[in-house]
Amino acid sequence: MCGIVGYIGNRDSVNVLIDGLEKLEYRGYDSAGIAILNDNNNIEMKKYKGRLAILKENIKEVNIKGNLGIGHTRWATHGEPSDRNSHPHLNPSKTISVVHNGIIENFNQLREELQGKGYEFLSETDTEVIPHLIDYYYNGNLLDAIKKAIERLEGAFAIVVMSKEEPEKLIAVRKDSPLIIGVGEGENFIASDIPAVINYTRKIYLLENEEMAVLEKDNISIMDFKGNVIEKEIYNVTWDISQAEKGGYDHFMIKEIFEQPKALRDTISPRITKDGSIKLDNINITKEYIKNINKIYIVACGTAYHAGIVGKSLIEKYAKIPVLTDVASEFRYNNPFIDEKTLMIVVSQSGETADTLAALRLAKEKGARTLALCNVVGSSIAREADDVFYTWAGPEIAVASTKAYTTQVAAFIIIALYLGKLNENISDSEYNTILKEVIKLPEKVDYILNDIFKVKDIASNMMNQDDIFFIGRGIDYNVAMEGSLKLKEVSYIHSEAMAAGELKHGTLALIEEGTPVIALATQDNLYDKMISNIREVKARGGYIIAVSKEGNTSIEKSADKVIYIPDTMDDIIGILSIIPLQLISYYVALGKNCDVDKPRNLAKSVTVE
Repeated sequence: MCGIVGYIGNRDSVNVLIDGLEKLEYRGYDSAGIAILNDNNNIEMKKYKGRLAILKENIKEVNIKGNLGIGHTRWATHGEPSDRNSHPHLNPSKTISVVHNGIIENFNQLREELQGKGYEFLSETDTEVIPHLIDYYYNGNLLDAIKKAIERLEGAFAIVVMSKEEPEKLIAVRKDSPLIIGVGEGENFIASDIPAVINYTRKIYLLENEEMAVLEKDNISIMDFKGNVIEKEIYNVTWDISQAEKGGYDHFMIKEIFEQPKALRDTISPRITKDGSIKLDNINITKEYIKNINKIYIVACGTAYHAGIVGKSLIEKYAKIPVLTDVASEFRYNNPFIDEKTLMIVVSQSGETADTLAALRLAKEKGARTLALCNVVGSSIAREADDVFYTWAGPEIAVASTKAYTTQVAAFIIIALYLGKLNENISDSEYNTILKEVIKLPEKVDYILNDIFKVKDIASNMMNQDDIFFIGRGIDYNVAMEGSLKLKEVSYIHSEAMAAGELKHGTLALIEEGTPVIALATQDNLYDKMISNIREVKARGGYIIAVSKEGNTSIEKSADKVIYIPDTMDDIIGILSIIPLQLISYYVALGKNCDVDKPRNLAKSVTVE
């Protein structure tokens, strides 16, 4: 969520920090600030509520110079968005400056204790206890003071500290909130994500949980919380910075929608061998293992959870193994039945989603095998899971996930087919037929994206609506949930997805004259039933926008508008049917002048519970 950038070297640190924070804007934030150790060895700080552009405009008016600095974009948790609640935060004598991601759960207790010792607080944040606590313990050694301070902190935190008393270093601490180190020559960087430093270095250290680092211009020391030195291998970033830039598109969201054919090819192709079999990277799941498990959990949040619901349908159909899905934020509190006969699949684009990571750790504690579906190499979830299946979608910057969803669904199709073949629950003929159709999916997505004029026209008539509903059956209902989420995320229009067969059990009462209803009717075995549900809505005055397969022209008798997508098998068509829904969401939001890539109140990587 919040973004951290720190720099030590010979460059103008202001430019490095602003550039890095711009690369982290996708994470979601409501204020931004920097602190620089200036040429007079004083900490100079500027921070403002609102977009990074406000900070940039204000620092033009002052001449801040220095080669050491920290920056932050804040997503409010404790205290409203405001200048004073923005990061960085200082100790009373303004000798120590701190930026922080995460939540300090015992901050009230620490705040009262420090106030009793004479410390005054200028903000409402939990973060401000950190510089005061470090100040309290400081006795000439910054690292020792930080070690003592973090012993007192409860919760999740990524912290970067600088001090005018020790101007040759930055100190970073990670506990349950991500941090990476960029390794340069005569300079080093700290950040909450790789895009912040990729303009300067491709050499990265990935800090693990409960590790800390001391960064100097020509040296990096990494240790655990007890002070034991840790030797790390450098991770070399292979993707190009252009993948994290707009590349001529107006927004990241539309760019990422159009990147889906490539993302799907990159995810599907490496897993299918020349002889038509599936290879799950280095994941060693055997027939004996499958026969020995009694259930699979799929746990995720938001868009990833919707992909998981599709995954449940596919695994249960092809592998005949019971699958339970749960929202990660609820999972740990539902007393889940997990043991060594459980396979736990966690899904996360960023690999840093706090609730999903906590669910993964619980499963491991209880002896379950864990498999991560993840897009970010080297992320916390990818490193901590027993196995990882990477969705090769490339960097996803827009807050509203698009290519993450389609590649996650593609991953579930591949896994379900693999387990079904392994479990001998799918015939060779069916297996080969499905696999051939899976290989064609990128081409069919490309086909949809080459003709979006009808979608644009439909979107132009929806932007002034207060309520929009999505209905579907089977996998269509699963996809409808994701389509509804996309619309509300970026356009701020109230939207709900409903199981079409449940309409008559109460929710049909919400339909009135002119209410827009997007009806997915792509499932051959449910097509006639879906037509009946569409007519129920139409009879109550609903305005029907249908999504169906090419050739199903009979739907035109019941719908006001129809978007046709290429024909494919029912089980995998969700990758195609979501595309027009993503486009509708984008163009509706665009028409309403919404901030498409950075919707209000939302963040890309949710690193707090």
